[in-house]
Amino acid sequence: MTTTQGLDAAGFIAREGSLTRMPAPFAPVVGAARERIARGFGPDRLHSAYLYGSIPRGTARPGVSDLDLLLALHHEPTAADRADADALEAALDTEFAQVDGVGVLLFGTGTLLSELERHDLGWFVACLCTPLFGVDLATRLPRYRPTSLLARETNGDLAVALPGWRERAATATTDAELRALTRAVTRRIVRTGFTLVMPRWGGWTSDLTASAEAFAAYYPEHADRMRLAAATARTPAADRAPAVDRGVLTMLIDDLGPWLAAEYTAVHGEKAPRP
Repeated sequence: MTTTQGLDAAGFIAREGSLTRMPAPFAPVVGAARERIARGFGPDRLHSAYLYGSIPRGTARPGVSDLDLLLALHHEPTAADRADADALEAALDTEFAQVDGVGVLLFGTGTLLSELERHDLGWFVACLCTPLFGVDLATRLPRYRPTSLLARETNGDLAVALPGWRERAATATTDAELRALTRAVTRRIVRTGFTLVMPRWGGWTSDLTASAEAFAAYYPEHADRMRLAAATARTPAADRAPAVDRGVLTMLIDDLGPWLAAEYTAVHGEKAPRP
């Protein structure tokens, strides 16, 4: 049972989503996703499937929110697995107007259960993913508290992302590219800002507004820029002008982002490097 600030009565981060919270308009697309995943991947490849994001949290808006899926495979993903996932994404996105984009993450169970990913992908599955079918990997993972270790391993690599974002921003030639990058950058910056203060705040939230406000309580001098990032992330892409996206991206990539990466390392250390 959840008590306050995303924690259960014992002080562990509570699993945030549930199929019972799913808004009714999204039931058909989730049902189709479940059926097509089972048929398309089969038990030889697929260990379990999960839904995450605003749909299982109950905050999704038809025509605005995306559908986020994670597939845990018995083996590490191959090019053929990725091609099948891409086809699934395209088919669901085209067929269902309720969702504005579909994303399918692929991981092998060996990776998801590894010691290296215990406080990143493992935590993600255990706390942020809602099982669709299969044997829930959360039963093989620990329970988690909002600690500095969790902060470090989830978002302690922001500095690694900045150069790639800067290059993508410089080479974006279409509104679609710019909007996709803005969506990714604003969400990542807000979530990193939140996990920076998460151990002091003493809880967990995926809500972008709440995340920005939690950050603002500890870093008021950067509050306005974090609130702008959260507001941009929440605004449908069609309602934003390209000039707005470029302005926000420049501020985040060249100003707030570098400061946030340095402060994060100073407070929590650097994320363990991945192969």
